[in-house]
Amino acid sequence: MSGLLWLLISLPLGGGAVLVLTGPRSPRTVPALGVAVAAATLGAAVAAAVTRPTASAPLFAGMRAGLTVDGLSAVMVVTVAAVTTAVLAFAAGEFTAAENRGRFFGLMLLFAGAMLVTVTATTLPLLLMAWEAMGATSWALIGFWWRRPGRAKAADVAFLTTRTADLGLYLAAGAALAGGDGSLSLDALPHAAPPWLHVITAGVVAAALGKSAQLPFSFWLSRAMQGPSPVSALLHSATMVAAGAYLLLRLHPLVATTGWAGPLVAWTGALTALALGVVAVAQTDLKQLLAASTSAQIGFMVLAAGSGGVAAGTTQLVAHAATKSALFLAAGAWLTALGTKRLPALRGAARRYRLVGAAFTVCALTLAGLPPLSLWAAKDEVLATARAEGAGLYTVGLVAAAVSAVYSVKAVRCVTRPLPEDPESGYDTEQRGTRRIAPTTPLPLLLLTLAAAVLGVLALPGPAAWLKDLVGAAGEPGPRPWELVLSAGVALAAAGLAWWWGARPAPVPDAPARAAQGWLHLERVAWTVVVRPVLGLARALAVFDDRVVDGAVRQTARGGLAAARFARRLDDGGIDAAVRAISSGARSLGRWARRPQSGLLHQYYAQAAVCFSVLVLIILLVR
Repeated sequence: MSGLLWLLISLPLGGGAVLVLTGPRSPRTVPALGVAVAAATLGAAVAAAVTRPTASAPLFAGMRAGLTVDGLSAVMVVTVAAVTTAVLAFAAGEFTAAENRGRFFGLMLLFAGAMLVTVTATTLPLLLMAWEAMGATSWALIGFWWRRPGRAKAADVAFLTTRTADLGLYLAAGAALAGGDGSLSLDALPHAAPPWLHVITAGVVAAALGKSAQLPFSFWLSRAMQGPSPVSALLHSATMVAAGAYLLLRLHPLVATTGWAGPLVAWTGALTALALGVVAVAQTDLKQLLAASTSAQIGFMVLAAGSGGVAAGTTQLVAHAATKSALFLAAGAWLTALGTKRLPALRGAARRYRLVGAAFTVCALTLAGLPPLSLWAAKDEVLATARAEGAGLYTVGLVAAAVSAVYSVKAVRCVTRPLPEDPESGYDTEQRGTRRIAPTTPLPLLLLTLAAAVLGVLALPGPAAWLKDLVGAAGEPGPRPWELVLSAGVALAAAGLAWWWGARPAPVPDAPARAAQGWLHLERVAWTVVVRPVLGLARALAVFDDRVVDGAVRQTARGGLAAARFARRLDDGGIDAAVRAISSGARSLGRWARRPQSGLLHQYYAQAAVCFSVLVLIILLVR
């Protein structure tokens, strides 16, 4: 059955590459081909989830590229493929023929294919390759409209932030090799010997938190909103940000082995859920609100991973994927129709476009954690694992759940209020709106909304036990009846308070509100704490290189040139002069030697007599 697994990853990767290269030649057929490839991938994912294939191939000396579909990855491959298919079906009506559809649909398939390799990889080298491919394609997708001001810079910020955290995986791989694990198998990482075990864990945690936009890396998710809405829908639901949470769930034995990593991960997730929830409440832009809520909701998955709730985190991940992808598609439909994503300008949008409004309302209430919708049950699963770790963690998680009800109801209230007298005055702030919903919008939006509403069945006693057995977490604690009642009451109370508070006049933003709207100024802090010192160090090293290293090289070169000039003068004025003098003397002697050669015999006799006399004189003098 290994052929099925190779087919599962080859379909999106191969199809995406073909569309990127050949799409501009046939732009009209690209959307249909992209959706067809995604649908075929979904079929292969379902088949792989049933048959559980395993594949392996040689990669490097002593290392293999391993792939497998086990219980956890079976859930993930179906989720990734299903959301990708729905998002691409929606996107088929969002892009005009004048745009490069081949590049968009091809990159989206490559993005999804990289995620499929990530969730099925069993060895660290293959995981790293897929991790890098996912980051590169996300950069290209966020900056898809790179000619528009700020889009390319936003893609750079998102890419560089996640790449900085991704260095942790390279650190983990190096530590695993240093610890003697030549295979770099993910299952072998928890068995590494100290201190390499702690280095491996630190690298994995850093990479996962960065990819999932957890504190302090959360700000890159705000920048990612510069991409097209379908990109946001896929990136924020089943790929990219979900990859970090998945990695922590997959490597929970590694996190639990060290002793310190579990509490660190759990508290980071809980605090991110709370802090970014507050950020979401303060937003006046719908996509920014949804982006902050993504970071907050991923925080519940990270909380579950740190608390040992593998099944709870998986339930939260799947329910959130359907919910958030539908919300972003609804926001994208309004952006296309009305040309704006500002919440005040979207007043009455749900009444004007009722189908999109109904789907958005259901998914937003699901995001709020209201019973009996899916994320209410999923959050209770997560909170049950947090309670097992400590009352403090449970309390922070419960407060974060209440905050999620506030920002969700805030969005619902904005879009469901009656239309203002002059709604057109607030439109077209981002782009020129079409004033219509694309015909490809309803079906994927309704299917995702249905999934968002009913996936809470995974938290019911029977399905929950099945899921725990599936992912190998049979002993995981579940919520007690009083916890279900408490969380439902808290969510309803927070939702009611948010609805009542929304009727009040909007307050003038003060410093804390502006900080929350600016994502707690995390990007500014990163610039001050990390980027500026690094750039300063780089400038100092550049000066050192110019003045010391290059200066020494230049001085050495100058010395060499001076020595060469001296050697040239010595050669020209000494050696060459001596050679010229010798040759001149030789020529003079030659001229003098030719003079006695007159050809007259009596002169030769006279010369011989003179020479004989001189020789006799010399002999007499010597004696």
